[in-house]
Amino acid sequence: MKIAILGTRGIPNNHGGFEQFAEYFSVFLASHDHDVYVYNSHDHPYQDTNFNGVNIIHSFDPEYKIGTVGQFVYDLNCILDSRKRNFDVILQLGYTSNSIWYWLLPKKAVIITNMDGMEWKRSKYSKKVKKFLKYAEKLAIDSSDYLIADSIGIQKYIAKTYNKPSEFIPYGASVFGEPNERVLADYKVNKHEYCLIIARLEPENNIETIVKGYHNSNVSYPLIIFGTLNEFGEKLQKLYVDDKRIQFVGANYNQGDLNNLRYYSRYYFHGHSVGGTNPSLLEAMASNTLIIANDNVFNKSILGSDAQYFVISKDIENLLNGDTSFENKEKVALRNKKKIENLYDWNIINQAYEEFILSALKSQ
Repeated sequence: MKIAILGTRGIPNNHGGFEQFAEYFSVFLASHDHDVYVYNSHDHPYQDTNFNGVNIIHSFDPEYKIGTVGQFVYDLNCILDSRKRNFDVILQLGYTSNSIWYWLLPKKAVIITNMDGMEWKRSKYSKKVKKFLKYAEKLAIDSSDYLIADSIGIQKYIAKTYNKPSEFIPYGASVFGEPNERVLADYKVNKHEYCLIIARLEPENNIETIVKGYHNSNVSYPLIIFGTLNEFGEKLQKLYVDDKRIQFVGANYNQGDLNNLRYYSRYYFHGHSVGGTNPSLLEAMASNTLIIANDNVFNKSILGSDAQYFVISKDIENLLNGDTSFENKEKVALRNKKKIENLYDWNIINQAYEEFILSALKSQ
């Protein structure tokens, strides 16, 4: 099988969830003797043309010059290049900036799209942008031969809204089993005496709700917040600058550091509210941590009763002041770890993707 993966900034991962998946899955496919190609931005830090058996195609990405609109140009460049290569399958990860070019996709390739979350629900977008994203979502669904939903909630949404089937295959993670306290010194914290957020600093991730609740609580230990300091993050940082417990520390893509920080945290906050099986949630579950999550169908379908939930900042304040969950840490964390081993392990996810894609190709 000759397959291309589009829709990411490239591998090895230097950005986020889809890039992480693209790295793991492409290497898995290459190890199974498939001819695999991943499109990378031209200025990706990794400039070789092969990564662990995966062919890398660097495509011009003007985002560094013209901002977000550059993503549309980058995806166009990737799609135009794909027309020259006679791929059997094109796996698109997301649809936001590539579905408008659907009519340029290679006619002979099987088009499979992972629909990600409901992008048009993100509160950071204007009404016009939300309207466009809803349109782009429909284009992706109508132009794809097969759809993948990475959560049951998204699968139900696609069926209800578009009357289209989709294959449920969640995101993956690997159980973290080699903790090392060394990284704690870098952030001047002690084990089990700090809380953690690892997320894009966006309104729909409920960062403000969590921070406000933390600010109003009477706990003495710090809250460490990982995420690139965008305009929204800078506003929050300024608002709570006098609360020395609340620490915005920027982005960190070192998975070893992040896993250890999750492992030794007292509580891990997961505020994501817009669809999908979120990578950072699974990574927290895989790292033996206690989770306080936003109360929504996506998070509950994964965590079930093995988490505390919040809706408003007062919930955060009460959970921290009560602090009754920590005594059950080992039991709850173990149950979440078992979910990773039995449902979300990368080997399970990669095999499910491979089997689905080969079945789709065979049925054409």
